[in-house]
Amino acid sequence: MSFVLHVDGERWRAGLDRVVAERPGIVPVIKGNGYGFGRNLLCAEASRLGAPTIAVGTYAEVPEALAAFGGDVLVMEPYRAAIHAGLPDLLNTRLVHTVTTSVDVESLRGVLAEARVVVEGLTSMNRFGAPVGEVGDLAAAADAVGVTLHLPLGTGHVEEIARFIAAVPRVQTWFVSHVSTRELATLAERFPDHTFRPRIGTDLWYADKGSYEVRAHVLDVRPVAKGTRVGYRQRPVAGGHLVVVSGGTSHGVAMESPSSAATLRSRAIAVTEGVLEAAHRVRSPFTVSGTTPRFAEPPHMQCSLLVLPEGATPPRVGDEVPVRMRLTTTAPDAVVIS
Repeated sequence: MSFVLHVDGERWRAGLDRVVAERPGIVPVIKGNGYGFGRNLLCAEASRLGAPTIAVGTYAEVPEALAAFGGDVLVMEPYRAAIHAGLPDLLNTRLVHTVTTSVDVESLRGVLAEARVVVEGLTSMNRFGAPVGEVGDLAAAADAVGVTLHLPLGTGHVEEIARFIAAVPRVQTWFVSHVSTRELATLAERFPDHTFRPRIGTDLWYADKGSYEVRAHVLDVRPVAKGTRVGYRQRPVAGGHLVVVSGGTSHGVAMESPSSAATLRSRAIAVTEGVLEAAHRVRSPFTVSGTTPRFAEPPHMQCSLLVLPEGATPPRVGDEVPVRMRLTTTAPDAVVIS
């Protein structure tokens, strides 16, 4: 069985090239599951794109990044002495560490005196960082190579960034996340003596959403009468065909991260989906014979049981069917680039 991410390499790379051309100084973000493509593949692409620096999410991702990428590696997770002081890779001078307190700076410099750091400012994201009034002193004391700001999704960030710049005028390099091309242009015009380095993951790797697709193999197909009990939980199904496909919880099927129901429509959809789930009538992310059949039961670890309704043409064993997946929660068996 196989659950594969298929990528049109030429088209996908053309999308990456466009993003890099539009955002000078880009720092590709390579973290987690590598946005579904795998971190090693993205490191290779960052090298092809000529990026001097990449950003990883945590120190656990550092060894692989250092091995797969020849430039600098910015760690977005803040250095914490209580957690990271004993890590062997701290001695690697290609690392750029994120710091938010003087205590952690002192610990890091105790491990490697020439360790390079950026200071994280506490933005309206309210995740972690030093308050705006403390960033300047910390950056000066740490001889920071820059300040990093992680902003919320959306736009309207120029004034918030400007407040930090006003508080820390001597820092020239600013790493920013979730800032649009228009905002970057505005910042460059407003602060010509400063350099803005956009850290970009989602908008880079998913630049052309039509250039990739997850597909699963059909493993078995059989007609079932209404009321036939199937699966681990022996639930009765409607009549039609039972279709067994590759792809289960180990691949991220039906394990997507929660999304925010921000509108009345999205809230109504969430309520409807909850009612259907309670009734064991959850629609699957697989497209089979032009329909999105329901799960016969929750997906198994590596395959899923689907009920194709009567009247729909059943697929054949060995057919590939597309799967609608959020790639940040997808773990394909393979990534195939054509």
